[in-house]
Amino acid sequence: MGYHEYQKCIDACLKCASTCNHCASSCLSEQDVNMMAKCIQMDMECAALCYAAAQLMSLGSVHAKAICKLCAEVCKACAEECKKHHNDHCKECADACNKCADECSKMQ
Repeated sequence: MGYHEYQKCIDACLKCASTCNHCASSCLSEQDVNMMAKCIQMDMECAALCYAAAQLMSLGSVHAKAICKLCAEVCKACAEECKKHHNDHCKECADACNKCADECSKMQ
């Protein structure tokens, strides 16, 4: 499989990564940043993994399915953490993470 076959998942990963970055940045502006620490950490990890997954899928890597499996797990964990917070950016992030997890799960 290559770029065209992975396109929907690549798009979901890139959207998720940018949404996670936005969420992490927005969390830093919250009044109680310490309360958002786990969310920020999960956002950064999820974004890094989503970017890596998108890159490997774009390359048609033999490791694309393996990274998609891990990406789905991390996206689900990030979504769960974001759901604990009632900020718009966290809700938006949880939605993007769940969509990405769904697309990545289809790659296996």
